[in-house]
Amino acid sequence: MSSLTDFSMVVGLMEVELFIPEALSLKDKRSVVKSLKDQLRARFNIAVAEVEPSVKWQRATVGISTVGGDRRSVEGCLREVVQWIEGNRFVELIRVEHEVL
Repeated sequence: MSSLTDFSMVVGLMEVELFIPEALSLKDKRSVVKSLKDQLRARFNIAVAEVEPSVKWQRATVGISTVGGDRRSVEGCLREVVQWIEGNRFVELIRVEHEVL
C-alpha cells in the first residue's frame, strides 16, 4: 500500500467572469450558465460551479477546478477551457484568474 507521500497531485483552480449579452432576465441567465456548466463538465471532466451569484442578469462568475498528475497537463486543461469559453457564442469572457497548486 502506498502512502500520500508517494502520490503526486496538482490542482488547478480558475475563476472566470462572464458577460451574457442575450440574457434579458434571471431565468435567461440561469439557463445559459447551467448549459455552460453542463457542457464544461462533459467536455473537460472538471468541477464547475457558479461562485458569486449576481443579481445582474448579464453577469456570472464561475469557479472551475481540475486535478492531474503533473503541472503541464493541468495548465493545458485550464487553457483549453478558456479557449472553449472564448469560442462560446452565448457568453463573453470578461476576466480570468487561475492558480495551479
